[in-house]
Amino acid sequence: MITEYLENIIKQFKAYKAVADKTIQQLQETDLHFKYNEESNSIASIMIHVSENMLSRWTEFFTTDGEKESRNRDNEFEPNNLSKIELLNQWENGWNCLFSALKLLNESNFNHPIYIRNKQYKLIESITRQIAHYPYHIGQITYIGKMLLNNKWITTSIEKGKSKEFLQKEFEKNKRK
Repeated sequence: MITEYLENIIKQFKAYKAVADKTIQQLQETDLHFKYNEESNSIASIMIHVSENMLSRWTEFFTTDGEKESRNRDNEFEPNNLSKIELLNQWENGWNCLFSALKLLNESNFNHPIYIRNKQYKLIESITRQIAHYPYHIGQITYIGKMLLNNKWITTSIEKGKSKEFLQKEFEKNKRK
């Protein structure tokens, strides 16, 4: 059961990442730094925040606290001048850390407690927390990207007005024998 759960979690994280990646690919560097107003976050800030969260939570997660002392969360939301390539490198570093950590999990260590902000959690609680946190921000990335691109937007899921065609293809593809 644990193996099946972990395989599913990895699959879900990869699916969420793909949505963000498809959005980010469509955007120019200046788009990544766009802020609607002073209270808003740019896609660049969100990318940095998600990456830094992953690095903090998943680096040596069995032996160190998930809120690393070296992390400066407030800084993650400050304007930055990183290029699109630099942002993508940081983004990938966070995701690679997450996927590497998940690959270490198995039946023998799954019940090992971990700590976040000096509070003990079950590993499954931490995974659930992150499977909710990352898509929240990926939704923000996608929404901002869609607003910026307007009619140039290429959907990351089912096209508007194409649900019936999509479902028909899926049912045909997955036809029971």
